Amino acid sequence: MPMLILLPLLLLCYGVGNIHCSTVHDNSGDLKALLDFRQGIPSDPYGAMSNWTMNSHFCRWNGITCTWTRRQWRVLSLALPDKNLARKISCSLCNLTFLVYLDLSSNNFVSPLPDALTNCSNLNYLDLSSNLLVGTIPPKLGLLSHLNFLDLRSNHFEGSIPGELGQLVNLRSLILGENSLSGEIPHAIFNNLSSLRYLYLYSNSLGKALPSNIGELSLIS
Repeated sequence: MPMLILLPLLLLCYGVGNIHCSTVHDNSGDLKALLDFRQGIPSDPYGAMSNWTMNSHFCRWNGITCTWTRRQWRVLSLALPDKNLARKISCSLCNLTFLVYLDLSSNNFVSPLPDALTNCSNLNYLDLSSNLLVGTIPPKLGLLSHLNFLDLRSNHFEGSIPGELGQLVNLRSLILGENSLSGEIPHAIFNNLSSLRYLYLYSNSLGKALPSNIGELSLIS
């Protein structure tokens, strides 16, 4: 009789992927992406990633939220704001193909934004504000068609605002203030952004003239 009871319990742990029953990492792709990201961060002064080890399932690591789909645990959210993490943002993050929420704000990341970030095709929330990011804002960010929140304020971005951001038709918040952006505000940004509610471009060196079609965005605050 004890064996008859034990067998269904084992099947339950296996069949539903209960992360409390086992530390088996049932998704090697997401696991590798997270470990690559961790390896690229030599400084973790607050111990925010101290439990990112093989001793526990990655869905229980600090800052990680998962979803159960297609008989696997997949990373849905990565949130490690204000942890004083340093170095560069790993291209491997966008091997997390189910990622919808990424918040690495208020850290010390110093790299340009990798083009590979656009592989995160399901992202709807991206906050990289208050870092030390450099270079230009990649035009390819316009490929993140599900994005509704984009915050890149308080970095060291320079150059112009790419008109390709006008392809983000679901965008509700666009926050680019406190950078070194220059040039005119592209008309293309306002052509399709009918859902935009918040637009913050303060503390840049942008041209003073506003696009004539800005009045079409009646929801801007």
